[in-house]
Amino acid sequence: MAKIKVICLLCILTLLLSGCWSKRELNELAIVVALGIDKIDEEYEITVQIVDPSEISMRQASTQRSPVVSYHSRGETIFEAIRKMTTNAARKPYFAHLQVVVLGEDLAKEGISDSLDLIVRDHEFRKDFDVIMSHEATAKEVLNVLTPIEKIPANKMLNSLDVSEKAWGATIAVNIDELVNTLTNKHKGALITAIEVHGDKKLGVDQTNVQRVKTPVLLQYAGLAVFKGDKYIGLLTEGESKSVSFLNDKIQSTIEIIACPKKGTLSSEITQSTTKVKGSFDNGMPKIDVRINVEQNIGEVECDIDLTKNKSIDYVNKKTAKGIDERIQKTLEKIQQQYEVDVFGFGDALHRADPKQWKKIKDEWASIFPDLAVDVQVKVTTQGLGTMQNSLLNKPKEE
Repeated sequence: MAKIKVICLLCILTLLLSGCWSKRELNELAIVVALGIDKIDEEYEITVQIVDPSEISMRQASTQRSPVVSYHSRGETIFEAIRKMTTNAARKPYFAHLQVVVLGEDLAKEGISDSLDLIVRDHEFRKDFDVIMSHEATAKEVLNVLTPIEKIPANKMLNSLDVSEKAWGATIAVNIDELVNTLTNKHKGALITAIEVHGDKKLGVDQTNVQRVKTPVLLQYAGLAVFKGDKYIGLLTEGESKSVSFLNDKIQSTIEIIACPKKGTLSSEITQSTTKVKGSFDNGMPKIDVRINVEQNIGEVECDIDLTKNKSIDYVNKKTAKGIDERIQKTLEKIQQQYEVDVFGFGDALHRADPKQWKKIKDEWASIFPDLAVDVQVKVTTQGLGTMQNSLLNKPKEE
């Protein structure tokens, strides 16, 4: 009996201590940092950007090879295309360090839900990477562009997205979980930042693209892509994208320019913006109130204005608030009348305000949203004038 117990114990230990049965050595993997998905005819075309560790290592001298390598493959499904990539890639692609997914514009017009299924379902993909869309270019063309300063183009796209979101406000970083949650909300439209290739797309893959003072081919973010359901329906300009960020309480900092009383312009830096959205029902009719409080500092004065006087600061505050408000009104009109999709989550605000009333209108939300009454009020406060009060234009000239 004792022998049987010992044998059983050894069998259990053998199962529990079986070691790293699924281990994969680093030198067997191709580390993917960016994934592009295009739809060509009826097939998916996959592009992966793979890091060459020897070219980004600080301990090894550069061999002047490209720090990344791109591989392409086509398949009836994305899963098939990725597996077929092993026929031309030196190693099996490894997606655990994926940083960004680029969806092709043509694919986005047809719908992105099917293309996201694999990367949401597969355990190898982590869920902390961002999703962007290529505009007037394919995802393949975007991932083929070599970038200066940042050796790995995926890092360039990620860092640029992060910095522009914080300092400019016309882009937003959307990770895969956020995107999927929005796509599964039938009352809300999704937004993804779009990226463009500026310059000759064929030259972007050439190493000389990072060896010149003036880079001939650049990647640049172009604004926000609007989705209705899972289909791309239009691109917002930078100004419209900033308005959406104001309404969605996403503005961390940006620049506003106003006209001075006489002539010239004044630029201010938005240092803080807080947006509160409140839904309500008036005799069964839904209504949205938006209150935006903005704090700013004077950044650049190219006109004759005396900023030591309170009336000048009042002028700057009111003029800035009016400019933001007018731009928001135009953006609201475009999104409500042209795109007819709630990208602001106004439906959620009405649901929170009065669940019973919302239940009555939620099935008709798509037809109600274009005519929804939205009252926007913007308040601006100027906190600082910089290191000097008035412009050099106001200083008396030396005789």
